[in-house]
Amino acid sequence: MTDLYNKILDSVKYINKFYTGKIDMALILGSGLSYLVDQFENKLELDYKDIPNFHTSQVGGHENKLVIGDFCGKKVLAMKGRFHYYEGYRQDEITYPIRVFKELGIDKILVTNAAGGSNKNFGPGDLMIIKDQINFSGSNPLIGPNDDRLGARFPDMTDAYDLEGIEILRSCADQLGLPIQEGVYMFFSGPSYETPAEVRMAGILGADAVGMSTVPEVIVARYCGMRVFGISCITNMAAGISGQKLNHEEVIETTERVKRKFSSLVKLFIEKI
Repeated sequence: MTDLYNKILDSVKYINKFYTGKIDMALILGSGLSYLVDQFENKLELDYKDIPNFHTSQVGGHENKLVIGDFCGKKVLAMKGRFHYYEGYRQDEITYPIRVFKELGIDKILVTNAAGGSNKNFGPGDLMIIKDQINFSGSNPLIGPNDDRLGARFPDMTDAYDLEGIEILRSCADQLGLPIQEGVYMFFSGPSYETPAEVRMAGILGADAVGMSTVPEVIVARYCGMRVFGISCITNMAAGISGQKLNHEEVIETTERVKRKFSSLVKLFIEKI
């Protein structure tokens, strides 16, 4: 695990060549949601491929850039896209950036994603505050030897998503007059979309939305002692609910359609947190 710690330090050293100031929070932008970074001021952009030990995504809607800038009165670091378990990376690899963020001194992170709605009361275009999560991937990013300098061997996940943050998100949605959903996000490995039977199972287990990201990142963020906040954009109804076939193009189209309300919610939240 000394090797992992040294890799983290190498990544931090590279980023610190370009920026050494305080960063108030990190933001992970899911499929089709990277447009938010266009509103950053005094931007610094770093390509994932140039940062030691970072990986890249080959999925549409993920731009593979780390951006630091001024946003809503805060200094924010944003991931324009993430790399995924289904691309062949291990879960400790896809969550590596979270460890780097912690070493940079960041203690808050907002994770976002495009998700399928498994709750029949949801609809495409809804925004959901993530209150809890289910890891159905069959793996965990913390498997393997533990380095106590990075976090505890057995991290508590009782409040995976910060309770005060959930209240602030509710307040922001109310202030903006935005209808908002709340629920549990369930992580499947992908890349195949869930079957109707799997979606029915997800509902029985208490999931309101399903997707192929986020959960490993949240596990590592909590392991590192970070406060975590989450928003899902419900881009389609999960398999078997609407009767329609699923495709990635629909995901991107829906995120484009809801970008105004998504942007408004995220901006107000960052101002208040």
